[in-house]
Amino acid sequence: MSRVVRRPRSAVRRPVTISVVAVLVLVAGYLVAAAVVPFGPASASTTTYSAPTSSVPALSFPGYGATAVEATDFPESLRTSGDTKPRSIASITKIVTALVVLDEKPMAAGESGPAITFTPKMESLYAKYAAMNGEVAPMPAGLKLTEHQAFQVMLMKSANNYAGALAIWAFGSIAEYEQAATKWLEEHDLDDTTIHEPTGLDPQNTSTATDLVDLGQLALADPVVKEIVGTKDVTIPTVGEIENSNKLLGLDGIEGIKTGTLDEAGACLLFAATYERGGRDVTVIGVMLGGVDHDSLDVDVQRLLRSVADNFQVVPLTHAGQTFGTFSTPWQDEADAVTAEAAEVLVWGKTKVRATAHLDEVTLGTKGERVGTVRFTVTDHDPVTVPLVLERTIDDPGVWWRWTNPFQG
Repeated sequence: MSRVVRRPRSAVRRPVTISVVAVLVLVAGYLVAAAVVPFGPASASTTTYSAPTSSVPALSFPGYGATAVEATDFPESLRTSGDTKPRSIASITKIVTALVVLDEKPMAAGESGPAITFTPKMESLYAKYAAMNGEVAPMPAGLKLTEHQAFQVMLMKSANNYAGALAIWAFGSIAEYEQAATKWLEEHDLDDTTIHEPTGLDPQNTSTATDLVDLGQLALADPVVKEIVGTKDVTIPTVGEIENSNKLLGLDGIEGIKTGTLDEAGACLLFAATYERGGRDVTVIGVMLGGVDHDSLDVDVQRLLRSVADNFQVVPLTHAGQTFGTFSTPWQDEADAVTAEAAEVLVWGKTKVRATAHLDEVTLGTKGERVGTVRFTVTDHDPVTVPLVLERTIDDPGVWWRWTNPFQG
């Protein structure tokens, strides 16, 4: 007779228990792994930028001679009218004389410079230039003035004998001055300018309107010349009270630079004016050659300057909070990358603006966190870079999403 062998109950349950534990371990491992697996960065896309527009300026040029005008630091603003050939420049020559003499006999801003004792040879220039109907000022032999005072008489009163005397004082003779002036013009790339003598009474002292705009830039860059051409009146020993020959000085922002008058040249003016635009000062430099007289020329200069000043524009590049990109997560969350601040630039005339956004890798983030930049390139302007920040927080989707969407990060 056979017997039935019974196993212990614990032996029967052991495989079932092991299986359950194994499953639980696997499930737990999955849940842990799914919960801690790192997300990849959210997908990022940039938006299309709508650039601001501007127009080509219409300037009020005269119908005679040659004219050029340019806003400093806005090279594309250079505009010209009339002929482009070299023309006689009359006493605008004295700006060249001042800069050439200062190159030889430097004088710092606020200083008087060395004393100059005028010689009989210098004194004789008075009669020479007076006979040519040129502007002159008293200069007796033995008179002592500082270099700064002599410059004032030359540039403000436009006294030809003082221009000649300064050239002789600095270089020994007019011929030596001519050589120095020629070298100085070459060094400063004023290739269309010719200077034979220091006064401008020689009609063969010639230049183009565009060269003279560059000369005006050089004049304003020298603090001594800039200060003197911007002075209305002054009293000089022996010479007496002198007034600036530029009657526009102080009107419409005009701060210089030099008048010129000669039969062959007509009425001429190298001028500069400064305006406040867009929270900054902007300087306009220009020249008019070949006017009928200074009264009508001055009217034309004021009209031209107003038309130039009116063409400065503040162009808004972006407002604060403008969207330049979007981050999208696998759990269907989205957050825009927006500008942290507004930005604008001062431009002149027609201007092109382009924007390029650069977005960082972002997985999670808080509102206001920096996530990239947008760089604006603007005609005649340094690039402008604005930080981009998250418009809203990108939160962790939580454990449940991770468990139900395994490894989708």
